[in-house]
Amino acid sequence: MQTIEKFNFAGHKAFVRVDFNVPLDEKFNITDDTRIRAAVPTLKKILKDGGSVIIGSHLGRPKGVDAKFSLQHILPRVSELLGVKVEFANDCLGTEAVEKSAALKPGQALLLENLRFYAAEEGKPRGLADDASDEVKAAAKKAEKANQKEMAKQLATYATVYVNDAFGTAHRAHASTAIIADSFDADHKLFGYLMQNEIDAVEKVMDNTARPFTAIMGGSKVSSKIEIIENLLTKVDNLIIAGGMTYTFTKALGGKIGTSICEYDKLDLAKDLIQKAKANNVNLVLATDAKIADDFSNDAQTKFVPVNAIPDGWQGLDIGPDTEKKFAAVIEASKTILWNGPTGVFEFENFTSGSRAVGNAIVKATAKGAFSLVGGGDSVACVNKFGIADKMSYVSTGGGALLEFIEGKELPGIKAIRGH
Repeated sequence: MQTIEKFNFAGHKAFVRVDFNVPLDEKFNITDDTRIRAAVPTLKKILKDGGSVIIGSHLGRPKGVDAKFSLQHILPRVSELLGVKVEFANDCLGTEAVEKSAALKPGQALLLENLRFYAAEEGKPRGLADDASDEVKAAAKKAEKANQKEMAKQLATYATVYVNDAFGTAHRAHASTAIIADSFDADHKLFGYLMQNEIDAVEKVMDNTARPFTAIMGGSKVSSKIEIIENLLTKVDNLIIAGGMTYTFTKALGGKIGTSICEYDKLDLAKDLIQKAKANNVNLVLATDAKIADDFSNDAQTKFVPVNAIPDGWQGLDIGPDTEKKFAAVIEASKTILWNGPTGVFEFENFTSGSRAVGNAIVKATAKGAFSLVGGGDSVACVNKFGIADKMSYVSTGGGALLEFIEGKELPGIKAIRGH
């Protein structure tokens, strides 16, 4: 497989799919440019080699052309970070995009307008009536899939090489993330630095594991993490359950959880997971105490109680000090660590202690030589909030893509380039 490090882009025009889906405020200022900065090394390598770049991305979830989601808002920052004036095409498929791509000279860059202004990017029909018949829906879907292939073919005509550096969208079989790759031979399609780093980090954790391997799974719902937990139970030595899921497990074990978040229809599932952990000799680590509140608020009254003895009218919003020590001891003895999801409502300052303790334990383990991978939006927000992101081995830019990769699913954006 071709790699970006070995490929010489001199004389080439590269279509680079990036993930510039960055947050904007009400005045369209970028509030976090992490995703743009993450793609800069790939774009600079192409330009430095003497190639030119055509940058494609989506922004938000537009239902058609919408100025609110125009990539023009981020153009100045992209130019600033790349150190070159980036041209702009106000339609990714229009005459302007064709002409400006053709006119690019070595060392020049062009940003295309939002790819998702076209329904064909995602291959999903838009504007169908809710009561449309199955036949109408099937026909619309078939037509949009054909449009998707055409869009991918046109985007491919702009360039001589395709580079995918958008890990955040790797789990989507979109025109620009997967289907476009069919128009390039194996020597002219490759991953960018960011994409390759993401793949390497996950494969190091899942396939080349140094033991003990500990995964910390947070999040409010067991149901949204069921596949990833089941896959991890065949891989890890320790599985720490944190966040809102704690109370579903506690309730399944017969505990009192007050008004804590709980999926009452998933109690049997939690029991099954406890049994699967035992069958696989996995140390399932559950909270023993909780910081509870009489209201879902930063200013609520709080106290610490055993996690299985939460009084009526109170809810668990973070782990307690005994659990912090318990989790930290397991983490600090680990050689491979995966963190996905905080231990509590870390958005409230009074309920950050547990997540901070987990983060600090990972920092200590990493300093001693462990490999730590942090992924999933809230975990990334945690390490950024606590100022410890640079003390982790790798912080992923992918949310859904990362989780599906860890679940063992085949990601279309990866398969399109490496063939498996």
